[in-house]
Amino acid sequence: MDKTVIGIPVGDPAGIGPEVVRKALASHGLPARCAYRVIGSDQGFSPGMPSPSSAQAAQEWLEESVLLWKKGEIHAIVTGPVHKAGLQATGFPYPGQTEFFAERTGCAAERTVMSFWHPKLSVSLLSTHCSLQKAISSILPEKIILSAELLADFLAQLGRPSPRIAIAALNPHASEGGLFGSEERELFEPAVAELRKKGRNVFGPIAPDSVFRQAIGGEFAGVVAAYHDQGLIPFKLVAFATGVNVTLGLPLIRTSPDHGTAFDLAGKDKADPRSMIAAIRLAARLVAAQRRKKATRESR
Repeated sequence: MDKTVIGIPVGDPAGIGPEVVRKALASHGLPARCAYRVIGSDQGFSPGMPSPSSAQAAQEWLEESVLLWKKGEIHAIVTGPVHKAGLQATGFPYPGQTEFFAERTGCAAERTVMSFWHPKLSVSLLSTHCSLQKAISSILPEKIILSAELLADFLAQLGRPSPRIAIAALNPHASEGGLFGSEERELFEPAVAELRKKGRNVFGPIAPDSVFRQAIGGEFAGVVAAYHDQGLIPFKLVAFATGVNVTLGLPLIRTSPDHGTAFDLAGKDKADPRSMIAAIRLAARLVAAQRRKKATRESR
């Protein structure tokens, strides 16, 4: 079997991306069976000083990573942190890297899901970077079903067959029988019923102030969060330095560290590489799982 090659575009070169990549590769904490192809560097850029040229470089390295994947030269992509406002100021037409990869791989953005993984807690989100008002208005049973199924399939790849998935409610106390909103009855309950018809091991909607504690305690393998911060606040409390961002629904494997560019830390040799290490290790696990699944299909 060919050696796994992980492509690593370093992100905005004025941020901590290049530093955490260097530290990760020097850590001896990465799988020896893999090779690592770094795309980009911080040479010629000033640490902590983002600019149009640093944002443009980050975009070019993203484009290069996709081309390498399409040519089969890399098997997964682990992205360094980018500065979204800086990218958009240079004409980058996407809210984030998730939407960029969806478009470049011919995948509808609405069929992708932002998720976060840590051994103690896995979360998928019904919405990404948008206002809370827009996030609530965009909740549909179809999105709940997609998020739950992609999260369950992802966890199954990591050795959790038929994982128990909790659906977090939107409203306090899961609306208390309709006292605090109608979304649970109109949107969440039909989605859960459909998922169970399809044989999925799902539960909910469960009050958001208790469901994450239950998941961390082992009752659930993962949680579908109703919106970005509902899922990210508990996740970062558990895994601030070691969590991994995973885009589900793409035809390629894409992970990233769960932190931003941290321009205030750039160039000071203080950046923590643990999230980057975890992102690379997870990408390698997913490639191995993908290959095992392909081998099983071909042997039948």
